[in-house]
Amino acid sequence: MNNSHKEIHALEQNALKINEEGIIILDNVKSLPGSGAPYSSPHYVICINHGGTLKGSYDEKEITFAPHDISVVYPDHIVKGSKVSDDYRATLIVVSATALDEPLLQIIKQNQYRYEPQPGMGLQKHEYDVLMHVVSVMRETSLLDIENKRTMLTLQMQSFLQLLNYYRKRKLNDDIATNRISAQFHANLSKHFRQHHDVGFYAELACLTSKHFSTVIKQETGHSAAHWIHSQIVAEAKMLLHMRHDLSVQAIADMLGFDEQASFSRYFRRETGMSPSEFREGN
Repeated sequence: MNNSHKEIHALEQNALKINEEGIIILDNVKSLPGSGAPYSSPHYVICINHGGTLKGSYDEKEITFAPHDISVVYPDHIVKGSKVSDDYRATLIVVSATALDEPLLQIIKQNQYRYEPQPGMGLQKHEYDVLMHVVSVMRETSLLDIENKRTMLTLQMQSFLQLLNYYRKRKLNDDIATNRISAQFHANLSKHFRQHHDVGFYAELACLTSKHFSTVIKQETGHSAAHWIHSQIVAEAKMLLHMRHDLSVQAIADMLGFDEQASFSRYFRRETGMSPSEFREGN
């Protein structure tokens, strides 16, 4: 069956709810959005396939979505459905574009390199069952009428993503021959980003010139090495500013390898549009 039907897709039906609640779960999804035309979502979307198959494209690359497959699609990528079986059913976890900047959800940005080039992976049955258990807890939480519901959902989302990253590591290791340099770069980055902010340091670890290293990282991940370094530092800074109120801005600057609080503040403002103190007060 071609998914050219004129039904309004769940993502479009729930656009207002997504923006208001930040994190929502959509069940019984039967197709990709766009009714067969290219579609780009402003939100972060995780799609879990329960049954049936779907064929389409992701950034013009052909994809096939089979039972127990999971796909993680970051904002502004182009998806298009071409054929979907009658028994296709999926669950979507949607995080609004505005919620992506929340300190407790910085894990999403920190793991962008894992999923942007290749968003899909197959889950083993036990992996699928464990993740769906977390989804069921999130679903129950979303129905509660309590003051701290958003915080609870955010923490449950963190748990889901940590599990997914653990399962993804197996797949990432399978792909290391294809993306050897970027995989090693991100492993090195997670170890050294607090002390080393320059591309040249990571290029030297890879035994490459900075220019060639930057070219390879851009080819393999779609973003520059500098982009990933900045993203890692800012994500860590946001989490520390939000969660560690026992630490001064100076202490956080020291932890992140800045010689002076002023240089950290300039860096943070350049990347986020606000000072560390302004960010902390607003969160």
